[in-house]
Parts: sequence; C-alpha cells; structure tokens
Amino acid sequence: MALIAGAAALVTPTMIDVARFNWSTEQGGHGPIVLATGLWLLWRETRALPAARSGRSVLPASLAIAFFLFVYVAARVTNIIEIEALAMYGALISAAFLVWDGKIIRSLWFPLLYLALALPPPDSVVAAVTQPVKIMISQWAVDLLYALGYPIASSGVTIQIAQYELLVAAACAGLNSIISLSAICLLYAYLRRRSNPTYLLILLLAVVPIAVFSNFVRVIALILITYYLGEAAAQGFLHDFAGLLMFSVALFGISRSMNSSAG
Repeated sequence: MALIAGAAALVTPTMIDVARFNWSTEQGGHGPIVLATGLWLLWRETRALPAARSGRSVLPASLAIAFFLFVYVAARVTNIIEIEALAMYGALISAAFLVWDGKIIRSLWFPLLYLALALPPPDSVVAAVTQPVKIMISQWAVDLLYALGYPIASSGVTIQIAQYELLVAAACAGLNSIISLSAICLLYAYLRRRSNPTYLLILLLAVVPIAVFSNFVRVIALILITYYLGEAAAQGFLHDFAGLLMFSVALFGISRSMNSSAG
C-alpha cells in the first residue's frame, strides 16, 4: 500500500505537467491514447501474474529507485519536464522489481516499453532527428512543383511560392507523427502477433519511410492550398485537413505493410 501511495505521489504532478505542456501539442497528441491503451494492456498482462517478491532484486532496485528519485527532484526543480518524466518512469520500473522478479518484468517488456511512448522525448533529440528530414522533404516538394511549372523556390527554412512564404518547420510539423504511428503499429502488431518479433521489427522499420512520404504529401497540399487559396486558408481549417490527409496516407501505408507482412 505504501508503494502504491508513493508511486501516485510521484506520478501525479509529473503527468499533470506532461498533459498541460506536451499532450496539448501536435507532437504529443497521441499521449492520452497511448497511456489509456498501455494501462489496459499492462492490466491484461498482469492479471495472471503472481505478486512474488524477489529478495535478490531488493538492493539493486532500491539503489536504482534512489538514483532516479535524485534525478527526478533535480529535473523538477530545474523544470526540465522531459528528464523529469523519464526519471519518473525509471523509478517506477525499478519499483516493479520490488513486487515481481526479473523474469516477470521481462515478460511485461512490451507494455512497459509501449507506455514510455506517452512521455515527451527531449526537444533537442527531436530537433536533431527531424530538422534534416524537414529540409529534405521541403526541397523535394519544391523541386517537384517547380518541374510542374509553379513559381516556387526555397531559401534555407523558407519556401517561396508566388507572393507567399511558408516556413519549413510549420509545413513539416507532421513529422512529429512518427511517434504516434509507431505506437499504433506496435500495439496492433503485438495484439495480433505478439509471438513474432520479426513482424514487430518489420512494421517499426516501415513507420519512418511511410511517415516521411505522408508528410511529403502534406507539404505539397499546404503549398498548393497557399498558392490557390491564400495564406489564411493554409493556416485555418485546410491546414488541419492537410494534417488529416497526411495521417490517412500514413495509416493506409501501414495497413498495406501489415498485410504484406502477414502474407
């Protein structure tokens, strides 16, 4: 009971901040869904597990908990939500070793890994990974539309079409959906073929090129909306529609990959 109360005291303030500052953004919009489905999956997997205490793990687990709590407090004081959330996650995993032995924890590897996708990744890591891809996608879009006769060019992080300008970062914001698509793929694949790690790996590897292509479609759509309907239209309802189009293209590609893997 004390362990549950301590976990609740640790999780509640951090998850409130994650919900306020991350889940309300396009990058973290998948968080509530991942948390809900992840907790359901963890509950389903642990129903038949014995609450066996492993004496061999008490000391290592206690030391790990102390380390993660130290990092957690430091991150909370300095207001670094990404590190705080990861430290909270590490402390909870370490505390699990006080309830179950290592063999049981390893059997729960997927629900525990899946729940980590609900936490915000460090912004510096996201920027380092996505920025080169954003510029590449934008250049592809500019080259294609220029070849089709549109008055378009790019300079650095800016796309110029006719009298309008688009920022690469805004046009390629859909790359943040890679985490969302990964979560959807992994959950579906695990529920369907949990005993086949090759199937999981194939789908996970397919997420990145599918997300890149679907975001390429989104950028083309936003540029054309701006050209034909104006900048205001591209930033309003049609901007959200382009995002929905991108996600639909990505889900179609993923479903095709799943069917191909199943075959």
